[in-house]
Amino acid sequence: MEVLLQRITFNQRVLGGKPVIRGLRISVEMILELLTKGATEWEILEDYPELEPDDLRAALLYAHHLVVGETILDRVAA
Repeated sequence: MEVLLQRITFNQRVLGGKPVIRGLRISVEMILELLTKGATEWEILEDYPELEPDDLRAALLYAHHLVVGETILDRVAA
């Protein structure tokens, strides 16, 4: 699984340092947005032929790593 995360790169000169796929100008954020809007893996790969199936899995794994350590604090209504 950690090998997938190597597909996520950061470079200040590429999309302002946002996490991108393999140095391409395709951000993890964009992939996640497409998936949440209902795009299928096949549709994304067809629209972005430079992507590979493992790139999509890497984006999901990256998002998972960001939220796995989050702590949710209950808010008391004021």
